[in-house]
Amino acid sequence: MPIASPSRFLALLGLTLGSVIPAAPALAHPHVWVTTKAEVAYGEGGRVTGIRHAWTFDASYSAFVTQGLDKNNDGTLTPDELAGLAAENTGNLAEFGYFTKMKVAGKEQPFADPAEPRMAMEGGKLTLSFLLPLKAPVAQGRGVTAVEVYDPTFFVSFTLAEGADAARLVGAPQGCAATVTRPKADPGAESKTADAKPGMSEAFFEALTSASNYGVQFANRIIVACP
Repeated sequence: MPIASPSRFLALLGLTLGSVIPAAPALAHPHVWVTTKAEVAYGEGGRVTGIRHAWTFDASYSAFVTQGLDKNNDGTLTPDELAGLAAENTGNLAEFGYFTKMKVAGKEQPFADPAEPRMAMEGGKLTLSFLLPLKAPVAQGRGVTAVEVYDPTFFVSFTLAEGADAARLVGAPQGCAATVTRPKADPGAESKTADAKPGMSEAFFEALTSASNYGVQFANRIIVACP
């Protein structure tokens, strides 16, 4: 999974730090919060075919990134008005490995190009959904399918949603079941600042290199086991 430097990810999201958090000159990571849901997809012969993500962004990011997209000025953003943004963001995520790792029977799987990008605005929060297919379907056998979702630099905080629909299986063989593991820390507190965590300043994160993997401690994990 490539390392996304803060500046590059800001560019990806079409953001500037000041635009997101204008009154906070030294906020530590994260800067964007995403609540995730995932569907692990199975196909013919019980092979794993990919994963469908649904990422709901925090209200600040949602409001900023959708400025000017209400083309008919009716005060409502429709999926059609958001279609271009969905396609652009999904395509750009390739550079960051979609912040997703999937292993089937212990072997990491490469992803093909994403498909079916879609955005919807509900309750002031933007949700991006897209299908991330494997390059080739893989038999799970008696092994497990393991999915991790995280940003290595923790610029973005990914948190699995609460509830049974945080991780679902689609078309899985009978008896398969998914379990989820959330990070012990609580990175979702949007008021968390550098002052609140001494030593974890913006400079610390700017110094992260491609050899760093700070964000793995905040990884959300889905494990699928089959009989």
